[in-house]
Amino acid sequence: MIDETVAEIRAMRTHSTSAVAVKATRALAELLDREYVAVDEFERDLEHNAGVLRRSNPSHAALHNAIREVERSVVGEATSVEDGKQRLEETIDRVADHIETAKGEAAANAAEHIEDGDTLLVHDYSTTVLESIENAARDGAHLTVYVTEARPRTLGRKTARVLAGIARVDTRMVVDSAMGYALRDCDRVLLGITCMTGGTYYNRVGTFPLVVTARELGVPVTAVGSGAKQIEEFRFENEFRDAVEVMREPVEDVTIENPSYDATPIGMVDTVITDDGVVE
Repeated sequence: MIDETVAEIRAMRTHSTSAVAVKATRALAELLDREYVAVDEFERDLEHNAGVLRRSNPSHAALHNAIREVERSVVGEATSVEDGKQRLEETIDRVADHIETAKGEAAANAAEHIEDGDTLLVHDYSTTVLESIENAARDGAHLTVYVTEARPRTLGRKTARVLAGIARVDTRMVVDSAMGYALRDCDRVLLGITCMTGGTYYNRVGTFPLVVTARELGVPVTAVGSGAKQIEEFRFENEFRDAVEVMREPVEDVTIENPSYDATPIGMVDTVITDDGVVE
């Protein structure tokens, strides 16, 4: 389970960072079926596999926070192998449940800031953003939502398909370079969170020019996500994906760079909403 989860995370087959954190945490349950002679052997194996899972994605703060919490709650606390396994099982359930609960609470808090008649712009694919919009629509709000394609992976198309299935949401898609056109009709930009650390907000590539454009046009930007996306003493590492996503056939003497994330000063984001509340 651990090896398969690491491979899936590295391939970015799961787009939600919260879902990645839950998968990584639950993958550690594989250790419950292994045999250990002594508690220190069990703890060494837990630390090794926790490190492997953390390294599978150097950018997802929620994953790192979740795995660190498992290690803190088990390593050095167990009195026996049996006690260690019991602690591990209980901690996995607690951490995974907290991630899901926090995500839902963040979405509920964000929905309270979406008003009937609002026109929003969203970027990439965030399950927390989608839940926020769904909550607002379910409570009676009629919304217009612009969705950028989020190239090169065009995950915005996935977002648009989900939004199209929500009653009272008028979904419109534009290419990334048309963000300025769409923003002139928007009341707010609503974005997910990959990581917030050291005064910097990291999110899918394309976020920085979107925030800059929104700021120039006077459109407020809201970032929503669980508090687990905020992390201290964390060295964010951007990921560079395969060049084939940008250009299918290589061109001689052309270097193709395909970064996954943008870095944006947190001060450029008007509102940050998490399960802990709202920060203006």
